[in-house]
Amino acid sequence: MPQDNLSKAFLGLVDIMDTLREKCPWDKKQTIHSLRSNTIEELYELTDAIIDEDWDGIKEELGDMLLHVLFYAKIGTEQGHFTLQDSIEAISKKLIHRHPHIYGDVKVQDEEDVKRNWEQLKLKEGDGTKTILSGVPNSLPAMVKAFRIQQKVKQVGFEWENKEQVWEKVEEEIGELKVEIEANNQEKMEAEFGDVLFSLINYARFLQIDPESALEKTNKKFKHRFELMETYAKENGLDLAALSLAEKEAIWQSMKLK
Repeated sequence: MPQDNLSKAFLGLVDIMDTLREKCPWDKKQTIHSLRSNTIEELYELTDAIIDEDWDGIKEELGDMLLHVLFYAKIGTEQGHFTLQDSIEAISKKLIHRHPHIYGDVKVQDEEDVKRNWEQLKLKEGDGTKTILSGVPNSLPAMVKAFRIQQKVKQVGFEWENKEQVWEKVEEEIGELKVEIEANNQEKMEAEFGDVLFSLINYARFLQIDPESALEKTNKKFKHRFELMETYAKENGLDLAALSLAEKEAIWQSMKLK
């Protein structure tokens, strides 16, 4: 899209946001807090489209996310905190500062150098109180948070040398979980189970697997197969709940072939 057409389209959406905020009863009522849950929902709709590689869906959901960005900027402007221009200029300045290998004379060998420099530059920004893990949002889902924590500490060298060491840690944590299961200590079982998950997430990272995406694909696969089981039972006049576990398993295995 030519630059002038892109600018026209973007400013047109900004004008629509301004009009809605002025004239629509629902839009006029919204606050940053009332929008928050809607924004989270839109983000998850975008991630669903990404997982499915639904490009039309991605296009649509990106538009929805952009609208939310403009909405927050509009409210920020109304309350005198910042403008949309302030946000755009801030991210532009940040990107230039954190890419000295592009906009400066820093030399990098690969993407790991880029990520390492990025984290170090982040620590130097602001009032100097930032820590390695302060950039990990508290409200992230636990699995995503664990993955991001592990990525962050890697940038300062707090990292296993190879995947074999990580797997040994997984086995060690599973052994500790078994001990607490045998002792029937619920609190310690929970703690050790968390350690097992954290170690498995770390192992996934070493395998270059996104554990969140991997689990979501398994969720979708299970859901699809179970729904096939329900359809099979209904078409054959069977009460799925009344079937024995062995009968359910036989149907499940047959659905795996479809």
